[in-house]
Amino acid sequence: MSKRRSQKERSAETSARLMGATIDLMHQQGLSRTTTSDIARQAGVSRGALTHHFASREAIISASIADLLSKSTRDLHRFAEEFMARGGSSDEIVDYIWRMMDDRLFVVTMEYLPEARHNPDFRAELIPTVREFHAGLDAIWTALAARAGTAPDHTRTVMNATMCLFRGMISQTVLRPNDPAYYEGLMRFWKEQVRQHFPMKSAATAPNPSAPDRLA
Repeated sequence: MSKRRSQKERSAETSARLMGATIDLMHQQGLSRTTTSDIARQAGVSRGALTHHFASREAIISASIADLLSKSTRDLHRFAEEFMARGGSSDEIVDYIWRMMDDRLFVVTMEYLPEARHNPDFRAELIPTVREFHAGLDAIWTALAARAGTAPDHTRTVMNATMCLFRGMISQTVLRPNDPAYYEGLMRFWKEQVRQHFPMKSAATAPNPSAPDRLA
């Protein structure tokens, strides 16, 4: 016989479903088209259940974005710890960050950035979580810098340039879809640039068969 869940556990599960539904809808139909009725329907709960957990549309959207970024931040720190322990190449880091960004994360980001630009309260709520996310990115590149003996400040510049490139690439897929050769070429070019900043022994720069250049 399964253990009966506590009220706290049931509440946490409902909140998680609501936040997951919010992110799904932001990705599928955009922030401006997502209503609280849509979110409740997608999550399979009543409007009353939604308003019990989140006082407003802005509250659930802010919480959902923070939850998405927090999960990504935990994954970043986990990857950084593994990379520091076992080693690896700059190609592996570039591939990992691309997969993370291309897996809905930046598409959802493009949905909420206009609101953050014009809504100071919404922006203020998100800034601490965004800073934590960037600290997770910094941990990965710091691990690479430690192995390659590269200055931390220079490493952060390469990290920020990588993120700017990926944001631009993902933005471009909106009006230039179904062109894998174009994006694969950019990835190959950028990996070559990054390698030059992190000279490693031959084992570290060998191709990684588990992380091909092909983009989804």
